Parts: sequence; C-alpha cells; structure tokens
Amino acid sequence: MGETTRVVIADDQAMIRVGLRMILDHEPDVVTVGEAGDGEAAVAQAAALRPDVVLMDIRMPRLDGVEATRRIRTDPALADVRVAVLTTFDDEEYVTGALAAGADAFLLKDTDPGTLVACVRTVGRGGSLLDPAITPLVVRQWRAGLRAAPASDAGLRAAVDALTPREVDVLRAVARGASNADVAAELDVTTATVKSHVHALLRKLGVTHRAALVVAAYESGLVVPGGAGRQV
Repeated sequence: MGETTRVVIADDQAMIRVGLRMILDHEPDVVTVGEAGDGEAAVAQAAALRPDVVLMDIRMPRLDGVEATRRIRTDPALADVRVAVLTTFDDEEYVTGALAAGADAFLLKDTDPGTLVACVRTVGRGGSLLDPAITPLVVRQWRAGLRAAPASDAGLRAAVDALTPREVDVLRAVARGASNADVAAELDVTTATVKSHVHALLRKLGVTHRAALVVAAYESGLVVPGGAGRQV
C-alpha cells in the first residue's frame, strides 16, 4: 500500500466510534488519529491533528455535522482536510446540506465495512463518493430544482458542452468517484495534469469543491445512474 490515510472519527455515540475505529485500524494503510463526540470537537480535532479525512456524523450536540463540515471546508488552513459524512439519515435536507457544505463523500451507516474503508481511501486520495442508495435522491432533487429554474439547467449544460474532450473525460471519472491518481492512470497523464483539469472544471462550472463536480455531472445529464449519460 502507499501512504497511510489518517482519520478523525466524529460521532456522538461512543460505541459507534469504537466500532469504526476497529474497522479502520484493522487496515494497514488507515489509522485513526483522533475522535470527537460533537461537531465543535470535530472542528477542533481537524485543526489540531490535520487528518486526511474526518469521518463525520450528521446529528451531533453543540454543532451538527453539516455546520462542522462547512467550518472545516471554508478554513484555508484546513484545505487539505477532507470530509466523508457517515450517517443513518438519508433525508434530502441532510444529503444536500452536507454536499453544499463541502462534504467529499456521503455514506449511510448500513454500508458494509469494505465499502467504508474504500471510501476513506478514495476521499483521502482526493476522490469523492456518493452512497448508491442516495444517488437517486440527489438526482431527483436537482432535477426538481432545474424544473423550477430552467435557465440554470441551460447554463450548466452549455458550460459542460463548452468543456474540452479531456475535461469531459476527467469530469466523468470524478463523477465515478475516481481520485486524481486513478484518473491519471486511466487517461495516461500525470497527476499534476489531472489537478490542472480539475481546477479548470471547478472554475468553468462555477463550483467550489469536488463533490459539487459530481452533482454537476449528474445535473447536466453527462452522467446518469446506471447509464452512460449524454454525449458531449
């Protein structure tokens, strides 16, 4: 394996934290470096320990996981700290709130241990991931929003249509949850080149974080659940 992924676990239930730590620390390339029982502690741990990933619950005392995610992702000093939300709640409010706050992944707690570990590795390498169970929900909500704002729909589609072929390839890969290293290997380019394309995508599509690129790929019709999506 490559570098070790350092994780902070934020959950208000001690038994959940113990279980997650056991799953993660069983892996040779993942280590739990801290725990937090509420959102304020999660932000403090992120600042003090600078983990690669914060595994964040949604409903916690003092500060909920959505606001804790927002504080971490908007702090320039914590730019390298990524957030994976792990929760029992799949309400649209929580899902879209977490993604809007800057979460890089959203998983439900009934996910199997292997998927959880894979998610942590993916997010730690710079990738994004949505639980398959909530992907249709995200797409439905965005489609509903687009019906209420067709100009936004047209604008996003136009922005995607204006991308270069290589940028489209990168966007499709990012929407699948691929990390920069994964995309580089798939397209036979350097990781630095992929980073440059991702930065261009963020700018051209008017979003600020990688998870929003995933949503934009679905929203524009470039990627659809279970299908290839439209051609550009």
